[in-house]
Amino acid sequence: MRRVFAPSWLFLAHTDQFHKPGDFFATYMGADPVVVTRDKSGKIRAFLNSCRHRGARVCRADFGTTRSFTCSYHGWSYDLEGRLISVPNRDGYPDSFHPDDWGLVEVPHVQSYHGLIFGTWNPDAAALVDYLGDMAWYLDAMLDHDAEGTVVVGGVHKWVLDGNWKLAAEQFATDWYHVNMSHASALMVLSPEGKAPKDEIIHRTGRQYVDPNGHGAGFPVHPKNRFDARTVHEWMDYSALRDRLGDARVEGPLTNGHATVFPNFSYLPVNGSIRVWHPKGPDKMEVWSWTIVDKSMPDDVREAQRLYNLRTFGPSGIFEQDDGENWSEVQSISRGFVTNGVALNYQMGMGSERYDGRYPGRTSELYSDAAGRAFYARWQELMNTPAWHEVSE
Repeated sequence: MRRVFAPSWLFLAHTDQFHKPGDFFATYMGADPVVVTRDKSGKIRAFLNSCRHRGARVCRADFGTTRSFTCSYHGWSYDLEGRLISVPNRDGYPDSFHPDDWGLVEVPHVQSYHGLIFGTWNPDAAALVDYLGDMAWYLDAMLDHDAEGTVVVGGVHKWVLDGNWKLAAEQFATDWYHVNMSHASALMVLSPEGKAPKDEIIHRTGRQYVDPNGHGAGFPVHPKNRFDARTVHEWMDYSALRDRLGDARVEGPLTNGHATVFPNFSYLPVNGSIRVWHPKGPDKMEVWSWTIVDKSMPDDVREAQRLYNLRTFGPSGIFEQDDGENWSEVQSISRGFVTNGVALNYQMGMGSERYDGRYPGRTSELYSDAAGRAFYARWQELMNTPAWHEVSE
């Protein structure tokens, strides 16, 4: 929490969740509860969801619209700019008490990228776009289909899994390797022939993006078998997308693959799924998932994408169940004395990373642990580096 989550840019919400002043969404930054809102001037802000009197949450609802945030413990109330505006029994406080000194703690930096809102507690953090680096190019393949951007359809799915948050974040950054084995039955259900296309998946070619900040993305190139919603696929104007995004993105990360923005935000272009892995201790995570679609999508296409996401990567989805079972299995035996000390192999693709001139940054083979190695290298670097709050102390 102190060295990985506090200094990093963390995903908070989508801009489509905030249309008018007072719209809010409650979430977490690591283990810290925060509330994101649009203030009276239209600015998106994020505050620690904790009253300055005794520390209770000032917002108990998951989302909604409000004029102010009032703690239900003693009634301290705050406006949309985080200022303390009402204190019951105000006369009982000394003259040295100044409400201006006791506003909500505000997240110092909140920035958005193509509709995705991130925040960081680090007062001296680099800009979000610099933090993303070359990863932004891969994000654009899902977020920048047209000038209208993306919107959220449906609600936010939330579920709890036994497993460390890094298991999920690592897999989404680096692991196409598990697809053929773990998802064989799911692929069989989606296959027009009614059988798993194992050979086609095994021999797919593609690339895996490796980022020094711990981000990662993998994607097949010219996938022979498509498993996205057919209605969405038929609606896509691929010629226009080539003009906007270029051949490399359309033939690679546009519609398939997996990705993680370090530390705990991941997405799947194939079904418009974005998600955050909230850590709930060393052996438990809470998954929050949104479905996003192009704003220009007609209603029937949006509904097709929503249903496809529900069937595949929702809490009851045929792919999601497989992944959750794997992570829980890894976690369940990690407490053993011997198990905990056994080395694990991350050698796949070692030495294959290169700059190929087609994809930004360094990329490895599709089947590779390269992005996983970079993910843990970044985690190790942060764990061994005093954060800004430790340096100042």
